[in-house]
Amino acid sequence: MDKLEEIFTMQEALNARIGVQLPPPSDEEKAKWILNYTRAMQQETAELIDSVPWKWWAKYQKFDEQNAKVEVVDLFHFLVSLAQTLGMTAEDVYQAYLKKNAVNHQRQESGYVKKDEDDSKHI
Repeated sequence: MDKLEEIFTMQEALNARIGVQLPPPSDEEKAKWILNYTRAMQQETAELIDSVPWKWWAKYQKFDEQNAKVEVVDLFHFLVSLAQTLGMTAEDVYQAYLKKNAVNHQRQESGYVKKDEDDSKHI
């Protein structure tokens, strides 16, 4: 088992421990959990922002790199759960990442001068 698969397995076990079975059985439940996880990710992102001195007018702030790392991992927990909500496996995420990464490189090579939603439809 590779590391990403192990993370997905661990997250599935954690979700089961707190009573969450993914993917949800209905579109209504799926929509609910997508909102739950994206809201949780928004909060974790806010906590990550608070780890860096973003108040340019305040002199008391310090960069808390250790906490920033923890917040990134918290985000990853919710991101994996979000993928699982959508029925994605570690392999699905990996394959989609490969395809989207290729699209992003192609966009850079072409100068990314126009928006083309069709370039990601195959992912």
